[in-house]
Amino acid sequence: MVATASQKSVSKHRARHDVQHIGVRWDKKMSNNCAAALLVYTLAQIFFVLGFIEAKGMSIAPYFGLVLLVAVIIPFCRNFEKRWATMSSSGLSEQSLAAKFRSDQVVLWVLALGLPLVFAGLIKTFGTMF
Repeated sequence: MVATASQKSVSKHRARHDVQHIGVRWDKKMSNNCAAALLVYTLAQIFFVLGFIEAKGMSIAPYFGLVLLVAVIIPFCRNFEKRWATMSSSGLSEQSLAAKFRSDQVVLWVLALGLPLVFAGLIKTFGTMF
């Protein structure tokens, strides 16, 4: 009885050990990066860009603009997730996947951090023109 329990314990440990060495879940990592980038992008839109949009009358229009700006980035994040869902099983080496992941990660974060600054600049530019 003890020997059977011991064998079950060893087989469970080996199964967990084998699962850990399957490799990096690149699709999961990209999904987490997309979620974090979307959160940072949205917070930057709320706290940074909304400050440029607010007017004295304070209508609801700036908030609709904010929702539109957030809705613009969602398809880009979704495309990154779809790409990595298929790329993870493409048979590429871990090293090439890591390089591709890093380049996509940089593009994602440049968009998440850069677009609010671009939108604020556009709003400021158009605000001075009109």
